[in-house]
Amino acid sequence: MIWLTWRQFRTQAAVMFAAVAALAATLAVTGPRLADLYRTADSGLVDQVSSSDQTLYYTGLLVVLAVPAVIGMFWGAPLISRELETGTHYLAWNQGVTRTRWLATKLGLGAAASMTAAGLTSLAVSWWSSPIDRAVNGGGATDTYFPRLDPVAFAARGVVPMAHAAFAFVLGVALGLVIRRTLAAMATTLVVYAAVQITVPMWGRPHLAAPDQTTVPITTGIPISIQDGAKQIVAHPEVPGSWETSQQTLNAAGQPSSLPSSFAECLHTESGPTTAQQFDGCIADLGAQGYQQQVTYQPAGHFWALQWAETGLYLGLGLALAGFCAWWIRRRVT
Repeated sequence: MIWLTWRQFRTQAAVMFAAVAALAATLAVTGPRLADLYRTADSGLVDQVSSSDQTLYYTGLLVVLAVPAVIGMFWGAPLISRELETGTHYLAWNQGVTRTRWLATKLGLGAAASMTAAGLTSLAVSWWSSPIDRAVNGGGATDTYFPRLDPVAFAARGVVPMAHAAFAFVLGVALGLVIRRTLAAMATTLVVYAAVQITVPMWGRPHLAAPDQTTVPITTGIPISIQDGAKQIVAHPEVPGSWETSQQTLNAAGQPSSLPSSFAECLHTESGPTTAQQFDGCIADLGAQGYQQQVTYQPAGHFWALQWAETGLYLGLGLALAGFCAWWIRRRVT
């Protein structure tokens, strides 16, 4: 059964691992130069990265983020839906192979291959990007590069991509099992996986590790931006490598508060945009009234705690989906 499953699966696996090998070879050629540059420039590395290396940086991010989605669509969704669609599953069942064993073999081999492909891709990209990541965590400018805890970079570093790949694969299998049409299952897998990847960073990941908080005065000495028509402000304190998850304005008594209406009135001009001098004056007035900004964030040191917590979350979801597949194939598939 294992050999038969591998024969059915080997072409897709060969294409994926060949692409991973090509990416790893490219990164291996250019990576040592980037590491040498970091040893001499430290956090200033972010200002010295060449345009070609910058392209590789973003390419690596996109590839690692795409691998689980591709696995779910092209490995997971067709794996069983194709057999149900064509009726070839009866051949295996009529030869003494139980439904549970048939499913377990396909899930086990596919999940192992998925985690291996995603793990190797993440390892190569994380190794290559590590000088840039260390430079950003050390205080390098982040206008061009993401801190490792940023929602975009986090999913392309460490061990989390392996869990994402396993989840995406089993999700594709489950949807293929239920929908029983390959193309429809592939499209649905992409939509559902994308929705989960948006939902978890927004509402789940911030709570996987206890965040830190800092309260900063509202002054012109801290970068501040305004939102929602001057009804909200966002402070940008210098906490290198951190991920800000929420902010709250506090009044002079230290209680959560909205901004006073006088702030919007101060920024209002009859003609043209607010000048920098006027903006600084309005911010100074807020500070004089005792307003502060409470910033909740995940510090750079929480990277691995969040990585392992999210890995456990996605593997748990994958196991739950595998259990659902086992129940469905025994009770609902004829």
